Amino acid sequence: MDITNKTVLVLGGWGLVGNAVIRRLIPEKPKQIIIHSLKKEEAYEAVDNFKKHYPNLPSDYFIPYWGNIFIRDEFKDEERSLLLQDPTKRRTIISDIMDELDDEILKKSMVYVMLSKFKPDILIDCVNSATGIAYQDIYAAYRDVKKTIDKKGSYDDLVAITEKLIAALYVPQIIRHVQIMYSSMKEAGTHIYVKIGTSGTGGMGLNIPYTHSEEKPSRVLLSKSCVAGAHTLLLFLMGRTPDAPITKEIKPTGAIAWKRIGYGEILKKGKAIELLKADLSKAIELKDTLKLKVGEILEKKGENLKSVFIDTGENGTFSRGEFEAITAHGQMQYVTPEEIAEDVVFEIMGGNTGHDIINALDNATMEPTYRAGFLQHRAVKKLEELEKQYNVDSVAFELLGPPRLSKLLFEIHLIRKVVPNMKDIPTQTPEYLSEQTFNIIKTDDKLRSEIVSIGIPILFPDGKTLLRGNDIKIPPYRGDDELPITSENINKWANDGWVDLRVENMKTWITRIKNIMDEANSIPEDDTSSSHVRTKDYWNNFEKIDLGKVVSWIFIHEEKGRRMKA
Repeated sequence: MDITNKTVLVLGGWGLVGNAVIRRLIPEKPKQIIIHSLKKEEAYEAVDNFKKHYPNLPSDYFIPYWGNIFIRDEFKDEERSLLLQDPTKRRTIISDIMDELDDEILKKSMVYVMLSKFKPDILIDCVNSATGIAYQDIYAAYRDVKKTIDKKGSYDDLVAITEKLIAALYVPQIIRHVQIMYSSMKEAGTHIYVKIGTSGTGGMGLNIPYTHSEEKPSRVLLSKSCVAGAHTLLLFLMGRTPDAPITKEIKPTGAIAWKRIGYGEILKKGKAIELLKADLSKAIELKDTLKLKVGEILEKKGENLKSVFIDTGENGTFSRGEFEAITAHGQMQYVTPEEIAEDVVFEIMGGNTGHDIINALDNATMEPTYRAGFLQHRAVKKLEELEKQYNVDSVAFELLGPPRLSKLLFEIHLIRKVVPNMKDIPTQTPEYLSEQTFNIIKTDDKLRSEIVSIGIPILFPDGKTLLRGNDIKIPPYRGDDELPITSENINKWANDGWVDLRVENMKTWITRIKNIMDEANSIPEDDTSSSHVRTKDYWNNFEKIDLGKVVSWIFIHEEKGRRMKA
C-alpha cells in the first residue's frame, strides 16, 4: 500500500517502537500522523519533539491523542485501579467487557471514538497490549478474594473484591478489545492494521531467569505470553475476515533497545527512587516472623538515586550491569526499534519481510486438502443412500450450531416436502408455502418431535403460537429465567433459531431460492472455466434440493460468512 497522502494513526507513538515507526514513516510522506499515548503529556511531548526535528512540516502534521484503549471513552484518562474502587464505574467496566457487544458498548469505547474522529487509512498498534492486560494480575485478585473469604469479610467487601477479580479476567478483555478494534476499523474505513506484538519472554523459554519474585517463571509473566498468543490467534482470525483491514503482526523475540543513554535520576513507575540512610544500628534480628511491610524504619537521606542508565522505553531503565546481562549472547539479547520500524513500513508497502506472524501462520497451518474435497462427495452420497435405506431424513441434530443452522435446515426441509424441485419454489405464493408447511408439522408427528426435541421451537403461521420442547436453544440463557414477549423479540428469536412458518418468512425463502437460480443462470452456458463453483450443474439443474448446499449459500451471502483463505 502506498503510504503517501494517507492518514496514519500510531497507537503507543510516544514509546520506543512507536517513536521509531513514526520516524520511518515520515520519508514516505503520509498526509498526517496521529500520535497516541496513554497520557496526555506523553502525546504532547512526542508531538513537540517531532515538530522540533521536522520544522518544515505543516503545523497540523502531527496530532496528539491520548487515553486507555482498553476502556470506554469517558474513562480513558482515569487510572484503572481508581476506577475499580468506584462500584458504579467498576460495574460499567465489567459490563463493557462481559456483556454481548452492542452498539452502545462499541460506540462508547475509546477506540471507536478515536477511529471515528480520525478515520485512519493505516493503523499501527505499538501498545504493549499483553502487558497492559496480564499485569492486572488475576493471581493477586484471587489472593484478595481468598483472604476476604478466609476472614469471613462482609457481603459488601466480598462483592467488591469478586467484581475486581472479574474485571481482571484476561480472555474476555482481549476478546472484547479485538471485537471493538475490528468493528471500529471496519466503520472507519481503515485499510491496513499492523500490530507490534510480543512473545512475553523476550524470545526465551520457560527457563527465563528474568522473572518476578514468584516461582520461575512467574505465572504473571506466563499470563503475558498467554494473552499475547491469544491476541495473535484473534488477529489471525481477523486476517481471515473478508471485510476486515489487511492484518499483520510483527512479533519481536528479544529485548527492544534503546531510547537514550545518560546520567541522572532513576525513576520507578514515574517517580524518583529516594535513598535511605542505611543505619547499621537499624538491623533486625531474624526470629519468629518477618514482616513484609513495616512502614518507615529507615530515614530518608533527602536525595534520590542517580546513576548512569540506558532507557529501553517500555522495557524499563537498566543499569550497565542489567543491560549487559540481558543482552549478552545466550540471554534475551535484543533488537533495535529501527529494525522493527523498517519491517513495519516494508510490510505496509507490500513487501515480505518474513516476519509477519499472521502470514507465517497462514503458511504453517494445515489447510483443507484435495483428498478431503474429493472424499466429501462420497461421504454425502453414502449419507443419502443410508437415508433411503432407513427411510429417514438426516436434517439437523443441533450439535454443530448455531441454532440458526438447524432452523434453516428444517425450514428448507419442510419447503422441500411441499415443493421437491427447486425450480418450482419461486412459482409458489408465500401463503401457500406457509399453509402447507404448517400442515406437515400438524400431521408428521415424527418430524415435529425431532425438531422440538433438539431445542428448536416451531413458530406457527399466526406468529403468536409456539410449539417448544422442555429446553430451547434460542433465546440463550443469560441469567434471566423469563424474558418479555414483544414483536421485536419474537422476530429476533425466530431469525436466530425458531422454525418460522409465517408468511413473511416464506416470502424470504422464495426470494432466496430465486436469487440462487438467478446467480447460476447468469453464468453463460459456454463458460466452462474454473471461475464458477455454484453453477446450474452444482444445483442439479434445479431439479432437487440439497439442504446443506442451500444453507451454505445463505451463510455466505446473508451472514457474510465466506471463507476467504484456503
